[in-house]
Amino acid sequence: MISARNITLAYGKRVLFDEVNINFIKGNCYGVIGANGAGKSTFLKILSGEIEPNKGNVEISPGERMAVLKQNQFEFDDCTVLNTVLMGHKRLWDVMHERDAIYAKADFTEEDGMKAGELEGEFGEMGGYEAESNAGSLLSSLGVKEEMHQVLMKNIPSTFKVRVLLAQALFGNPDILLLDEPTNGLDIETIGWLENFLADYENIVLVVSHDRHFLDTICTHVADVDRSKIKTFTGNYTFWYESSQLISRQINDKNKKNEEKRKAV
Repeated sequence: MISARNITLAYGKRVLFDEVNINFIKGNCYGVIGANGAGKSTFLKILSGEIEPNKGNVEISPGERMAVLKQNQFEFDDCTVLNTVLMGHKRLWDVMHERDAIYAKADFTEEDGMKAGELEGEFGEMGGYEAESNAGSLLSSLGVKEEMHQVLMKNIPSTFKVRVLLAQALFGNPDILLLDEPTNGLDIETIGWLENFLADYENIVLVVSHDRHFLDTICTHVADVDRSKIKTFTGNYTFWYESSQLISRQINDKNKKNEEKRKAV
C-alpha cells in the first residue's frame, strides 16, 4: 500500500493540496483526473519523492518497490536501450554491477568469494538471470525491435525513446507504478498492448492520462483532484463521469426547488 498523509502544498497564495489523506491499495488501478492545473502530475511527483510537500508525508509498505515513468528523454543518452530498461530496477542493477566488480578483481580473496555468493543469491531472487531476456521481450512488445536493443539511447528516434522509458517503468513487476501520460507517442497497437498489460497488473498503478478510452479500459478506481483535495471513486472514468453528472443535476434540482419555495413564501 502507498498512503498520502496530510499532504499540503502551496506555491505562494495558490494552494494545490490542503491536508490530503488518501490510500492506494494493491490490485487497483487509479486514474488520476482533474482540471488542467489541478496538480495531477505534481501529486505523482510528491508520491515518488521528486517534490517535497510543505506538510505531510508519503508512506509505503516496507520492502515495496516503486517505478516511475521518466519524462526526460535525454537522461540515459549514453546508455544502451537494453541497459536503460534494466536500470528501471535499481537494486537489481546495483547488485549486478557490484557482483561484476568483485569478479573483475585481480586479487580475488575468500571474503570476496563470500560476498559474491551473497550477491548471486540476491541477484537470483530478483530474477536477475532472466532479466536481460525479460527486458528484451518487454521492449519487443512495445515495438522496439531487437536490433535496437544494443544501440545508445541518443542514437534512436524520440518516438522510440518514449517506449524505452515506458519499458523501464514496467520492468521487473514493481509494487507501485506511477505513469504520467503513458500513451503519448504510442500507436494504437502499442496502446492496446499497454491496456492489456495494465488491466492484468496485480499491483498498484496510478495513471494520469487525457485519453478517456484508455482510462475506461484499465481503471478500477478514479482519483479526482479537485479544490485542493483528492477523492477516490470505485469504477472507471465513464462511471465516475456519469455519477458526477447525476449528482450535479440532483444538486441543481434541489437548489431550484429551494429557490422556488423561498419565492413562494
